[in-house]
Amino acid sequence: MMPAARESLLDAAYAALAHRPWSGVRMVDVAAAAGVSRQTLYNEFGSKDGLARALVRREVDAYLAGVDRAVTAQGDRRERLTAAAEWTVAAARENPLVRAVLTGCWGERLPAPARTSVPSTSSVPAQRRADGPLPSPGDVVALVRDRAVHALAGPGTERVEAADLARSCELVVRLALSCVTAPPDNGGVADLVRGALHRRPPP
Repeated sequence: MMPAARESLLDAAYAALAHRPWSGVRMVDVAAAAGVSRQTLYNEFGSKDGLARALVRREVDAYLAGVDRAVTAQGDRRERLTAAAEWTVAAARENPLVRAVLTGCWGERLPAPARTSVPSTSSVPAQRRADGPLPSPGDVVALVRDRAVHALAGPGTERVEAADLARSCELVVRLALSCVTAPPDNGGVADLVRGALHRRPPP
């Protein structure tokens, strides 16, 4: 199948999820909305769980791409980390699948694909990747931290400085997640991050 058709199927599944719980999403309706046969959908994803895993993986990848954009933008380290925190809160607010992955809280309306790796018989490389283990909230913290460190650490960064930068990056990620689960009454995540980094500036 062409990648565009796979994306269309995932778009259709995501759109269906906005209108009904995952348990009520029918494969035949997803296929029809994407303009392909139900057999084509099964050939691509194998099962409804395979579709769910691919959908969750795609949304996580899109979230991480947004983190990459934030930490590689122009500006000093503090502002780039602040942008990554703001993106995290916004992505979780707008996308229930991203919120579920970040918090580990999967509501009844959402798909609940197995968290561990499942045997993949798919001939589709993207689906074989989706069939791998989905990240836990702790995994996502580590992924975001490591991406931020990679983007912010300049050439020749000393080991001690890199370790200190990693701690600052993880602090920012965890502050953002706290705002996802318990939004602050006054201000937003940017104020919290700037305040924390003012006391503990990135090296």
